[in-house]
Amino acid sequence: MNKFKILGVAFLAGMTASYAQNIDQAKKEIDAEKYQDAKVTLKSIVKSDPSEGKAFFLLGNVYLYQNIADSAKMAYQSGLSAKDNEHFNRIGLGQIDLDNGNKAAAKTNFDLAIKEMRRKDFEEYQYVARAYMNSTKPDYKSAIATLNLAKEKNGQEPQILLAFGDAYYGDKNQNEAYSNYRNAFQADNSLIRAKVQLGVLLKGAKAYTEAVAAYNEVLATNPNYGPLYRELAETYYLWGLNVPGRQDEYLKKALGYYEKYMTLTDYSLASRMRHADFLILAKDYKALEIEANKMKELDKVNPRILRYLGYSAYQNGNVDLAIKSLEDFTAGADNKIINLDYLYLGLSNIKKGTNADGSAIDPVLFEKGIVNIKKAVDMEVSVTNDLGEVGKNLYEQKLYKEAAAILEIATSNPKTNGFLYDNYYLGNAIYFDNAKAGVVKDTIALKKADIAYGNVIKASPDTQDVYLSRARTNSLLEDDKAMIMYYQQYIDLVTKKGPEELAKPAVQSKLVECYNTMAAGYANFDKPKAKEYFQKTLTIDPTNAYATQSLGILNK
Repeated sequence: MNKFKILGVAFLAGMTASYAQNIDQAKKEIDAEKYQDAKVTLKSIVKSDPSEGKAFFLLGNVYLYQNIADSAKMAYQSGLSAKDNEHFNRIGLGQIDLDNGNKAAAKTNFDLAIKEMRRKDFEEYQYVARAYMNSTKPDYKSAIATLNLAKEKNGQEPQILLAFGDAYYGDKNQNEAYSNYRNAFQADNSLIRAKVQLGVLLKGAKAYTEAVAAYNEVLATNPNYGPLYRELAETYYLWGLNVPGRQDEYLKKALGYYEKYMTLTDYSLASRMRHADFLILAKDYKALEIEANKMKELDKVNPRILRYLGYSAYQNGNVDLAIKSLEDFTAGADNKIINLDYLYLGLSNIKKGTNADGSAIDPVLFEKGIVNIKKAVDMEVSVTNDLGEVGKNLYEQKLYKEAAAILEIATSNPKTNGFLYDNYYLGNAIYFDNAKAGVVKDTIALKKADIAYGNVIKASPDTQDVYLSRARTNSLLEDDKAMIMYYQQYIDLVTKKGPEELAKPAVQSKLVECYNTMAAGYANFDKPKAKEYFQKTLTIDPTNAYATQSLGILNK
């Protein structure tokens, strides 16, 4: 009998050790972003030992990392019925409450979990802090406050130091983040993520050379740590945006590192979606189309795949598929729609309505496109950065009214990269649309053109031709005094630049326009001035017929 008891104790000890090893394995897989492997490990644990609540909790966390909230909730609720460590699942349910905007319910769940802690426990605080950070609505201040409670229990625990680093990083306290990441790695040099995060801090400071050097230090000893390659990909992508002439080279590197990241993690639907999001950033729409179709093979019903199909279809010239995909996606009541969904749908409507030679647009489809683009801008004003080029393309196709409609939206945000140029093209588009023969002048639109030119002059007062454009617009508005003023400002600017500028044939031609049009304006209220300006024309162009004939009339 005693022998049986000894064997029984040994068996239980072996089971406990095996469970701990499996849980540790799952944690390592989660840290390495091998979420599919982690799910297999954790499902195996809950199947063989459904009494272990922490396995359910970690499984729920993996589902949340993959944005599968329903499955996460089911795992946490199942874990509440477990015999051991069931209270951890309250933390998971608390994060779901935070995601749903219910802070009071979240705090109740967190408090219930903390209530079950023993005197020396601290892990619950760590996971509550992570819930605050990982929520779709992060609360880094609350995470730091919770970690301070953990610090009272065990301030040197590497995982607590790592969590502090993440919380301070999210709270934009770079110095404290750096200190905690460094201390975490010094406390446990197997904690690779802490070392990688030191490079992430450098990336955030745009110290890309130093960030890559920091990553390469990790790479030398841990070449199979997947998240490292994702950080390299994102760093090279940002580096390319900030270094003129190197964008294509660094973008190619970024895409290569992201592919490496995928091979070292998994090719699950969630990972493919993350890859697809990066491909959108990198503007690799051919690869996005391939990825979208692979996702479709994995899961024919996941609505988010329609987003990737829509974006890639638009960029690759299949507007019918783009419209169908994005209309289906934006119509879904439960789908999390973002600004780009409406932007691409609007652009697809416009492209669909434009005829083959680009000379005309279906007004119904164009208006549909404008409505969707405005929805995108209402959701995120930075979308306006993408509209200037669209408006310019329509302008170059001589679709001036449509170009003006797009550029008016683009210039509604004064912080866009192309604000100056967008205003200039907006003014020109309105002017040329109203300068056509037989067109009834739209005075409201022409006043918008005048304001647009004013914005250009304010931002760049030495842009001389904008004064001509503003003068021409005021001529269409039949405002002689404003027209004369802006022509005079053009004359003053080119005169200030000296004889060399004045001698240019193009400038001389524009001066003739200035003098003749100013003279015609003066003729309505100051005939001597009118004669003076027609004489200025003849000084440059002695045979100018309009000036000669007009002077003849004025001298009668």
